[in-house]
Amino acid sequence: MSRTLDIALTASAPVIWGTTYLVTTNLLPDGYPLTAAVLRALPAGLVLMLVTRTLPPVAWLARLLVLGGLNFSVFWSALFIAAYRLPGGVAATLGAVQPLIVLFLSSLLLGTALTPRKLTAAFAGIGGVALLVLGPQAQLDGVGIIAALTGAGAMGLGSVLTRRWQPPVSPLVFTGWQLTAGGLLLLPVALYLEPALPPLSLANTAGFVWLGLFGAAYTYFVWFRGIARLGPASVTAFGFLSPLTAVLLGWLVLGQALSPLQMLGAAIVMTCVWLGGASGKPAQAPAPVKV
Repeated sequence: MSRTLDIALTASAPVIWGTTYLVTTNLLPDGYPLTAAVLRALPAGLVLMLVTRTLPPVAWLARLLVLGGLNFSVFWSALFIAAYRLPGGVAATLGAVQPLIVLFLSSLLLGTALTPRKLTAAFAGIGGVALLVLGPQAQLDGVGIIAALTGAGAMGLGSVLTRRWQPPVSPLVFTGWQLTAGGLLLLPVALYLEPALPPLSLANTAGFVWLGLFGAAYTYFVWFRGIARLGPASVTAFGFLSPLTAVLLGWLVLGQALSPLQMLGAAIVMTCVWLGGASGKPAQAPAPVKV
């Protein structure tokens, strides 16, 4: 496939992730963040494993637990904690440091060059997201801040390690393994900390299906595929599209007004996505690493 198609498919993942807030608040039952994360990851992972009919080798189990834990268990748990304790704009702005984390970790673990272009895009993107979602009455909470930064760090490290640890299987198989591992790690925590789900309505079921099939199975397949083809330092800039999508959906679906500062933030975000990802050079495959 052409690089343009690789970019388009990879960028579609954070665009779909941007629907999560709208789906969660309008379709899912309240008060079940960890259960929602399990139902988003585990069924999707099991479906992909059934489709691909490929079990992970024993030698890969430890690495899959690390990757599933970073990309799903820790990331989603921290994301929900931050969402509950911080205004959405603060959480999104703190989460926008992830491209910077990925750039530095890619340099350290993969030998990727820290170019001025990508660094500028990462720093400017944080500012663009802040203009887009950060309100003047934003309240700070220590636990929420730590959770948001922990989530960004976990997903950042998980993205880099996903590139470093490339098994000899297709991205679809690799995605199924990681989703299943992340869901299994979350399952006992959710069962212990949260009550059983109430009977699900049709809207609840539709929300879980959307988040599982599209918000997890499809998006992480194209995301991990993009990491393998383009490199984490290139695809991480696409993450800015997630808060942009959330704001645009609020405008289109919920009738929320867009201020001039938000429109400026949207323009900055789109420019940073182009500078940091879409205009970059194809990534070179890293040398095999034994761990």
